Amino acid sequence: MTERADAIVVGAGPNGLVAAITLADRGWDVLVLEAEPTPGGAVRSGDLHPGYRYDRFSAFYPLSAVSPAFESLDLETHGLSWSRAPISVAHPLDAADEDAPAVHPDPAATAAALERFHSGDGERWLELYRMWERIREPLLGTLFGPFPPLRGPMKLLRELGSAEALRIARFLLLPANRMGQELFAGEAAKVLLLGNALHADVPPDAPISGAMGFLLGMLAQDVGFPVPVGGAGALTDALVRRLEAAGGRVECNSRVEGVTVEANAATGVRLADGRTVRARRAVLADVSAPALYEQLLPREVVPANVRTALEHFEWDTPVVKVNYALREKIPWQADTVRRAGTVHVGGDTTKLAKWHTQLAAGELPEHPFLLVGQMTTADPTRSPEGTESAWAYTHLPRGVADDASAEKIAERTDEQLERFAPGFGSRVVARTVQRPSDLERADANLVDGAVNGGTAQLHQQLVFRPVPGSSRPETPVGKLFLASASAHPGGGVHGVCGLNAARAALAQHGLGAPVRRGLNRAVAEVVWRSSKRR
Repeated sequence: MTERADAIVVGAGPNGLVAAITLADRGWDVLVLEAEPTPGGAVRSGDLHPGYRYDRFSAFYPLSAVSPAFESLDLETHGLSWSRAPISVAHPLDAADEDAPAVHPDPAATAAALERFHSGDGERWLELYRMWERIREPLLGTLFGPFPPLRGPMKLLRELGSAEALRIARFLLLPANRMGQELFAGEAAKVLLLGNALHADVPPDAPISGAMGFLLGMLAQDVGFPVPVGGAGALTDALVRRLEAAGGRVECNSRVEGVTVEANAATGVRLADGRTVRARRAVLADVSAPALYEQLLPREVVPANVRTALEHFEWDTPVVKVNYALREKIPWQADTVRRAGTVHVGGDTTKLAKWHTQLAAGELPEHPFLLVGQMTTADPTRSPEGTESAWAYTHLPRGVADDASAEKIAERTDEQLERFAPGFGSRVVARTVQRPSDLERADANLVDGAVNGGTAQLHQQLVFRPVPGSSRPETPVGKLFLASASAHPGGGVHGVCGLNAARAALAQHGLGAPVRRGLNRAVAEVVWRSSKRR
């Protein structure tokens, strides 16, 4: 007997789980099929060493704290609690410095610290934060809303007027390097902005990289960089419990090999074990766009323009992650760094520019820029008192993801940490390296260690994500929706890609569904033809 459900969600990452919860809350019978033995995608934890809990992939979740996908789920009732480090993020300029720029919980404290580095930059930070407070709601509405975003920009226009709104639009399009130069005079404030911008794969001299730095820097000041108590997997556990409370279910060790299609509409999925599950209403895919269109769908149902556009789909830069169990805290020179959950290790703007130039040239950087997570500092449950469960990750050049290069950059990661925290190596009791091949093996969406679902650069964002004209979750196949980070608004643990996909599925069963489907097809065709002319 063929199993059936109203909706089938392929993949139990945060986007897939949010999509499933949204549909289950509306009374749909929802089945989530996950290929791995445990749900969560890139939100899972493990034991690095006896007594040391580590996050296998993502770790800090400022976007979760402001996400509309999570705000109404009441995950705290289902066992989730959050913890924050005393300081969100710090960026030592030099290993020998006894002070380092950092984002403190109080904006006045952050400003006072920046003022010590360069007179005037403290007040400039406060001006920047006041601007954030003015535009926070419409900006987040624009970022997280379904495409095309209308409410956020209209709200900005009403509240600020056209001249001020244009000034802010220009500001958000700036490259991070240029934004830092326009905002601050001193090195300390510039690296705070630039370090946050480098969380994404957008080059610091490319448009919108400044917006990345601004967003993360202001969120660090606003909501901090929260972590789930007990590990990232606690967020996944709460989402699964919330789904089950709504009547949905998750089935692990269930690899989907194909989406079944009849009359150009998705009818269900075919699993690796030979089973077929029928979907009465919709199939939602929390998988990468290339995986959906090139592996799960029959070739004949994918339009030629989509197949052609996917030939130019660009992954984000490969990640190498090194995990450490330390018998003592990391011996940073500056107290502010010791109290930070996230540490940017790489030095001043000149050193960061050299690092990025080497990446762009296809070279393995001698002194890599590192994102370091001090997880026990952020959540004391992660390891015994006085110790530290930590990780560091960095990037390989685009297109370089082989194991030998990964091992080499992991060695340089150790050396960079020793350079900024002399004595670091002697405190390590356990160490593991996650190469791009390891990341992809553990989560098929992390192709070659790409953690963002595709580059975050402007040419693959907004109406161009994942390909020109397909920025909404609807696909060319009826009843099939893209619910992964390959869809707008992209990477990060916010669940909005899943929320938008679920809402699109619900809308297709409303009275205006035929009109919406026709409008979406027309818009996609116009954008595609325009991109081909260019």
